[in-house]
Parts: sequence; C-alpha cells; structure tokens
Amino acid sequence: MTKVITTINEMQSIVKQYQREGKTIGFVPTMGALHDGHLTMMKQSVNENDLTVISIFVNPLQFGPNEDFDAYPRQLDDDVDAVKKLNVDYVFHPSVDEMYPEELGVHLKVGYLAQVLEGAQRPGHFEGVVTVVNKLFNIVQPDYAYFGKKDAQQLAIVEKMVKDFNLHVHVIGIDIVREKDGLAKSSRNIYLTSEERREAKHLYQSLRLAKNLYEAGERDSNEIISQIAAYLNKNISGHIDDLGIYSYPNLIQQSEIHGRIFISLAVKFSKARLIDNITVSYTHLTLPTKA
Repeated sequence: MTKVITTINEMQSIVKQYQREGKTIGFVPTMGALHDGHLTMMKQSVNENDLTVISIFVNPLQFGPNEDFDAYPRQLDDDVDAVKKLNVDYVFHPSVDEMYPEELGVHLKVGYLAQVLEGAQRPGHFEGVVTVVNKLFNIVQPDYAYFGKKDAQQLAIVEKMVKDFNLHVHVIGIDIVREKDGLAKSSRNIYLTSEERREAKHLYQSLRLAKNLYEAGERDSNEIISQIAAYLNKNISGHIDDLGIYSYPNLIQQSEIHGRIFISLAVKFSKARLIDNITVSYTHLTLPTKA
C-alpha cells in the first residue's frame, strides 16, 4: 500500500529500517504532475528494488524570478492514485518549509556543465537542482535513482555530482517516453494551445531529420543545425530558444560530430518552453567495395 510521507524525520526513519534489513531502495525524484515518462521510471524501480520511494516536491530554488513556480501544476491526489497502481511504496511530499526551514548557509555551485543549454537560458537553475537532489539523496539514501534522458543536461550534472562527491547511489538514465506523434511527454505540455499541440510533433520530427542526415554520412554540425532550424521555422509558430550539438556527458558544443553526442533543442511557445533531444554515436562509415 502506498503511503504519503511529509516529514524528513519520518522518511529517514523508514529508510533506516529497510537498510537494516538489507533491502535495496529505488528512488524517483519528481515535481509531480506525473505523466507516462515518470511512471515508466517508477515501474522500473519497482521491478528492480525491494523498496521504491518517489518524491513530489516543486522546488522553488530551480525557478527563476519570471518562471512558472506558482503556476506549475500541482495534483497530489491524482499523482498518488497513479503511483498506487504501480505498487510504489512511499511518496515523499514535503512542504517548502520542511525542506528549507531557514535560508541556506552553504550552496552548491555547478561549473561549466551549467553554463550551456538550459543553464545559459536559466541562470541559477541547476544550482537549485543539485541542491534539492543532494538533499533528497541524503534523506532517502537510495541505492538506485532514476532520471529521464529528456533532461540530458540535468542527467549529466547529477551524474557528475554523484561522482565528484562520492555519493553511494547509482544513477539510471531512462529513455524518453513519447506521445504517439513523437512529442516528448512533459508536465508542461498542458500549457500548449490546441494549434501549438499540433505543431509540437515537429520537434521530434526535426530531430529525426537530423539523425537521418547523420546516418547518411553528414558530420558537419552547422549543416545539421541549419536543416533542423529550416524545418522548424517552416512548421511551428514557436521560437527556437536553443539548438545545438553537444558531446555527452561533457556537454561541449561540437562543430564536427565525433564520439557520443546528442542533438538538443528548446522551443518557446506562447506559454510553454519545451525541450527535446536525440542521441547518436559516431561510427565509421563502411563504403561499398567495387565488384
């Protein structure tokens, strides 16, 4: 039976009991407004661990002054009903005052990884992310933590934090879950107008176009980016906020594709800013031999 926990002390007490019994703990941190992407991560955790904890906490530290903290969808009852069906054990749902009872005196600082992509558009965002994730890891003390690959930059930063601080948790990246037309599942999709929702399928189509170019032998990042931009400008009314090709996990922008890279884009519609990406890995082309 799924139980909602609202205090840090109770959550830590539960975790300690399972640790004493030698049980494995899986953890899925979320801000709620759960969709199939979240639920896919939870299903995997339930299948792979003795105990699954999810968090539902809209973290104010990762929202900028003109962002949608107050408007961010909150639907606790619906979310709890959804995770009950998956046999999630605990929902950790603390208040802001519970997580931050006083002003923080110690701050985590993210370096270069937060200076590109979303970090360049949203200063301070990833400092807020690593602060809350670090706190949640200390509270839940999971063996395995599950993060979606849609937020590739976030995943890379969390992986780096775990490595740099020797945290005892394995971070598992979960593939992007999409609607039938290819749009990546996101809590912010509800902000799209009906016309924008019809257009939004083209984000993934543009990334598929890029991957097809790559598979046909194109290695010039500028050429691929140019074709993505042309496709999007023809098919959507939203503004292209960011479009680039980066190495993973170092997030270095690539002028020519080598190694493991991902093609990332962000599009701002009237009330929603959507992100998406697709990963490709460099392979040497095998040319046909003459008969």
